[in-house]
Amino acid sequence: MAEPIHQNAQTVECLTDGRRLDVLLSEASGLSRSRVAALMAEGCCAVDGAECVKAGEKPRPGKSVTLRIPPPREAVPQPEDLPLEILYEDEDLAVVVKPAGMVVHPAAGHWDGTLVNALLGRLDSLGSIGGELRPGIVHRLDKDTSGVMLVAKNDAAQETLSRMLQERRVEKHYLALVEGTMKEPEGRIEAPIGRSKTDRKKMAVVPEGREAVTEWKVLEERRGATLLDVRILTGRTHQIRVHMRHIGHPVCGDPIYGQPRGLKVPRLMLHARSLRFPHPRTGEPMYFEAPVPPEFE
Repeated sequence: MAEPIHQNAQTVECLTDGRRLDVLLSEASGLSRSRVAALMAEGCCAVDGAECVKAGEKPRPGKSVTLRIPPPREAVPQPEDLPLEILYEDEDLAVVVKPAGMVVHPAAGHWDGTLVNALLGRLDSLGSIGGELRPGIVHRLDKDTSGVMLVAKNDAAQETLSRMLQERRVEKHYLALVEGTMKEPEGRIEAPIGRSKTDRKKMAVVPEGREAVTEWKVLEERRGATLLDVRILTGRTHQIRVHMRHIGHPVCGDPIYGQPRGLKVPRLMLHARSLRFPHPRTGEPMYFEAPVPPEFE
């Protein structure tokens, strides 16, 4: 067991005992191994005074290790000048195109460069119902999914849009390139989704999960893959990715639910293509479509 020497809110010191540094420091600090590894990668760890960034390093027993824990970051996201395509904007809402690779809102490991940071830098107001970390956000897209998103600019719009999503009055369609060839031209998947019993970081189809409904239609067959139009009637975490994996046709390029030897593609091939909904103030029918990324062409 690690021999603690000194611990406070800023630093943790201990002596090595032959185990991996991330295991040793996680035990001594109470932090998760992933958090320790992230701090090490940022240069916060030293062994006998020399910086060490390898979480799996196993120094000889008796070495002195210091882990510096930076003070908590400011929780309030700051405006940033980031590229962001805005398809529409009025006093109540904005419709934007989130690029693949951008996280929607700040969270551990992603405090900067998020869609929220970009929105704060471009829009004059955002709804506050979602809290300081999620201003204006009424629905989400995974980090690696691109496409159209709806943003509320005031609390009344945010409340109305959130209710319309719950009542399934917002029609959402996606483009998905999936592995293999579909046996039918279209289909409907009704399978409950919840946390995986074998890996809590993943979602899965489980009997006790929440209702999840996905409709799909073949747009084009390609060598080894099929391009689908996918409509989701519910909004479960990773819904399309989990449902397509469930029926044996995972989304191409999916690092979590995909095939280990699947089609070689540049990214997760999932794109939020369109939104149809009534305007939260006037009830006027609204329809927006995001440009199709070149990798889908």
